[in-house]
Amino acid sequence: MTKETPAPEKTFTLKNDQTGEEWQLPVVEGTYGPHCIDIRKLYGQTGHFTLDPSFTATGSCKSKITYIDGDEGVLMHRGYDIKELAADSTYLETCYLLLYGELPNKKELKEFTAHITNHTMVHEQIKSIYQGFRRDAHPMAIMCGVVGAMSAFYHDSLDIWDPEQRRISAHRLIAKIPTLAAMAMKYSKGQPYVYPRNDLNYTENFLHMCFSVPAEEYKLRPPVVKAMERILILHADHEQNASTSTVRLAGSSLANPMACIASGITSLWGPSHGGANQAVLEMLDQIGHKDNIPEFLERAKDKSDPFKLMGFGHRVYKNFDPRAAVMKESCDEVLAELGIDDPQLELAMELEKIALNDPYFIDRKLFPNVDFYSGIILKAMGFPTEMFTVLFAVSRTVGWISQWKEMMEEPSIKIGRPRQLYTGAPSRPYVPIEKRK
Repeated sequence: MTKETPAPEKTFTLKNDQTGEEWQLPVVEGTYGPHCIDIRKLYGQTGHFTLDPSFTATGSCKSKITYIDGDEGVLMHRGYDIKELAADSTYLETCYLLLYGELPNKKELKEFTAHITNHTMVHEQIKSIYQGFRRDAHPMAIMCGVVGAMSAFYHDSLDIWDPEQRRISAHRLIAKIPTLAAMAMKYSKGQPYVYPRNDLNYTENFLHMCFSVPAEEYKLRPPVVKAMERILILHADHEQNASTSTVRLAGSSLANPMACIASGITSLWGPSHGGANQAVLEMLDQIGHKDNIPEFLERAKDKSDPFKLMGFGHRVYKNFDPRAAVMKESCDEVLAELGIDDPQLELAMELEKIALNDPYFIDRKLFPNVDFYSGIILKAMGFPTEMFTVLFAVSRTVGWISQWKEMMEEPSIKIGRPRQLYTGAPSRPYVPIEKRK
C-alpha cells in the first residue's frame, strides 16, 4: 500500500518593494467564502502589523456555526438555510442546532425542551434589583444590569472549564433571559410581574409573560405566536457581528458566561446594531404622513442630505436580506389578524410599496430588510419601541452562547488583544507646571 502524498500547502507571497524581501504566508480555506491569509506570524517575520479599522477584512476566528454570503443573500446555520428553518423549525429546535451542531431527534428535543422549561423561573431576589431602577429606565439598561448580576445567583455553573457547567449555563441563559426581558417590560409599565408557565411553549410563554395581567385571561393568537417564533429564529445568530465579537472578546479573558452575555447586550444596544428596527419607527414618525413620502425619498437619494431611509439595504447583504421575505409574510399575517387601524403602520406599508417600485432603490438593491418588517410587527403586537432591542437580545442569546461555547472548546483559546497604529505625540520630557506656557 502506497502512502498518499499530502497536498502542498497554499501560500500567499508578500514582497517588500524597497528591499526585495519576500515572505510566504499560509492560505486557509473554509467550506465557503473567501480564503484567508494566516497572518499570525507576520509580525515575527516582517516586524509589521496589519491595519484593518472595524475589522472589515479580518477573520477573527474559525467557526462552524453560521455562514453568510452577502452578495448572494445566503444565511445558513450549521448548513441549514434560514428560510427552511423559519418555515419548518421551532426556535428551541434551532437553539439545539446552534448549540450542538445537529438537529435533534424526538428524544433529544423533548429532553432539551424540558431543561429549558424547567429553568425559566429566576431567583426571587432578582426582583429586588429591578426596584433600584427608575420606572422610566430604558429596558436595555435594566437588562445590562440584571443579566450581569445573574452570576451572583448561580454559582454552581460558573466553572468555564467544566463542560457540564457550560451546558447548564447555556440552558439557563436561553431560559431566563425571556423572563428577565418580560419583567423589564412589566416594570416600566408599573404592572405586576408574570411568572412563567410550564404548560406553554417557549414563544407562547414569553408573550404571556409580556402581555397577560391578573385581571383577565390573555388569549394567544396563532398568527402572532408564529410571527414571534419567526422573529426569534431569524435573529438567533448572525456570524461575527459587533455583539457576537464582543461576547467572544470578553470570553477570551475567561470571564463567566453571564458576564459575557451582558457584554453582548451592551454592544447590541447601539442604534447601528440592535436598534435598527426601532430606528425604522422613528423614521416613520419623522415622515409623518403618506403625502410626505415622495419628499423623503428624494432626500434619501440626496447624498448631501443627512436623512437616511432606515430598514432598507443591509451592511452585509448586498443583494437582498434572506430573512426579509419570511418576515414580510408574517407581517402581512399579523396585520390581517389584528386588524389594527394605525396611521404609522399604513405609512410603513405605503413606503414599502413606493420604494419597491422606485428605479433608484431597485437599481441599488435597497430592498426592505428584516428590521423594517420586524419593527412593524412588534409595534402591531403591542411592544413599546424601547423593547425592540431587548427582544433582539432574547433571540440572539443562543447565538452568543453558542459562539462562546465554541470558543471555549477551542484547544488554542487565547485572550483577544488587537494591536494599534499609534499616531500620537512623540517621546517628550515632562515640563514642571511653572515652566509651561
